[in-house]
Amino acid sequence: MPDGGLKDHCGVFGIAFHPEAAGITHHALYALQHRGQESAGIVASGEGGLEVHKGMGLVADVFDRSTLARLGQGTDLAVGHVRYSTYGASALANAQPLLVRYRSGPLALAHNGNLVNAAAVREELEGEGSIFQTSLDTEVVAHLVARLSDDGPEEALAASLARVRGGYALLALAGRKLIGVRDPNGIRPLALGRLGDAYLLASESCAFDAAGAEFVREVEPGEMVVVDRHGLRSTPALPPGRPAFCVFEFIYIARPDSDLQGMNVHAVRKELGRRLARNYPVEADIVTGVPDSSISAASGYAEEARIPYEMGLVKNRYIGRTFIQPHQEARDLGVTLKLNPLRKVIDGQRVVLVDDSIVRGTTSRHIVRLLREAGAREVHLRIASPPYRWPCYFGIDTSSRGELVAAVRDGEEVRRLVGADSLKHLSLEELVAGTGAGGCCLACFNGDYPVPVEGGGRLG
Repeated sequence: MPDGGLKDHCGVFGIAFHPEAAGITHHALYALQHRGQESAGIVASGEGGLEVHKGMGLVADVFDRSTLARLGQGTDLAVGHVRYSTYGASALANAQPLLVRYRSGPLALAHNGNLVNAAAVREELEGEGSIFQTSLDTEVVAHLVARLSDDGPEEALAASLARVRGGYALLALAGRKLIGVRDPNGIRPLALGRLGDAYLLASESCAFDAAGAEFVREVEPGEMVVVDRHGLRSTPALPPGRPAFCVFEFIYIARPDSDLQGMNVHAVRKELGRRLARNYPVEADIVTGVPDSSISAASGYAEEARIPYEMGLVKNRYIGRTFIQPHQEARDLGVTLKLNPLRKVIDGQRVVLVDDSIVRGTTSRHIVRLLREAGAREVHLRIASPPYRWPCYFGIDTSSRGELVAAVRDGEEVRRLVGADSLKHLSLEELVAGTGAGGCCLACFNGDYPVPVEGGGRLG
């Protein structure tokens, strides 16, 4: 469970030519809620035009029956979005999908990721007279498309994306078309599904399960898929770059029941836990994980080490991911409210605490203290990823490098800071071997960025 300072991705979903498009999108957004809890929105399209509803908060807070009935009336295409701000402030004006109207008609955009040159392109466009209504990098794409309105929506979108750099999964409703595009490096995930004759696009395959649909395949890096009345078409909109799928999807972001890069997320995390146990054994009485993203790795560690796995921490299910709170004070309070130690399990025990990552160290320090107050004799912290030393610019909005605890302290200093009896991280080599996926972005661990970033680390 990353500490305060890590902001999540967003989640996108789209469906084309299904009479229950709005309702299915609503269900899918519940499945993607873990990817963003600041705002949610749906734009639905029918022969009579577009319907839109967006709001701040969780999916359950934003949509009620009357709203869903209005969205579903006469519509059969829809795109939905759940957001945490990685670029642009947390405000209703920045809730997505973004709906704009220009000469060629309405255009709805739902975007997951970050465009690293958005500020420069925006400044150029403003200098030429463009007026922006939000602080979203998504709106940069909208303005670029509007300038190419004489072209078709597919051509305009492809040409616009050729002007920007970064990691993204972008969905668009343009006329009676659903369009999906994935960045040339494949940093952000995007998958294709099918429900009867309808096609679906989503950040994760778990959204297809919620919709009762089947997973077809992942959208390829640089690929554009278009669904219209004639069916599904695929075009190479952008030349593919160096493969760089975000490894943090495996470590933390994605739900364990999703499949990414042809692998189940739970199985990958469990393997990382096994590798932790083989490389960093310790004499202990119980193993426990930090709910929820570390449970799989903790179970793998326990099985490999032949130490009993116990539920040492109980999670309050009605509090969201603490790191997506917009302020540090709220994140700190969220940890206190969210996790409670099981004293009768922990008291007098030597505990192996497995977590997926350490960012600032604040959450880890708090959890170790909780375990000690509950009577733990020893707390050995095992992290199922390497030290997090470099900011991410492609969809996880980490703070400056100086605020990342492993970037400014060595392992022993971090151990003392969090208060553990021992602290060990999975090595970068073991992470790559454990994910089994070649071509992952590892920049948060080694500074090797797949896309040029001004002021960033090494570029590869």
